[in-house]
Amino acid sequence: MRLGVISDTHDNVEAIERAVAVFEREGCDTLVHCGDFIAPPVLPFFEGFEVHGVLGNNDGELDGLEAGFRALGNGSELHGRRAALEFDGVSVGVLHGESRDDVDDLAASGRYDLVCYGHHHERDERAVEGCTVLNPGAHFPTVPDEHRTVATYDTESGDVTFYGLPR
Repeated sequence: MRLGVISDTHDNVEAIERAVAVFEREGCDTLVHCGDFIAPPVLPFFEGFEVHGVLGNNDGELDGLEAGFRALGNGSELHGRRAALEFDGVSVGVLHGESRDDVDDLAASGRYDLVCYGHHHERDERAVEGCTVLNPGAHFPTVPDEHRTVATYDTESGDVTFYGLPR
């Protein structure tokens, strides 16, 4: 299974459309969003996917976001501030990640094979005590092109691939 990972879309519909095209091309049926959607009207652009999201520090319209996730169907769920998921036997922890220490502590906990986070607007892939830590990049207006990315994670091989979504 190829899992699509995205974060910090910040109401950037054009970036979401480009990301969705990448995820469709790469055969991703399930997406993880690491927070900072901002407003519910962006959620329909993820239609057709099973989307698992967490809340970021800028996500304030909770009722609207929850309703938007219900409308997506396909098992989509807004999990609150953190999510513990499993795909094809791979345990995945998801948080927005305002604190890098929180990200590293979650990765070092031994509970997850993959920890996905956002917030810092910089793509990141590294290992922490055998756990893959992944920030897929961001789509806030001031983010440089090298960090305007999304990622896929192959649950069989553990490979991470980044895809650029320049302006």
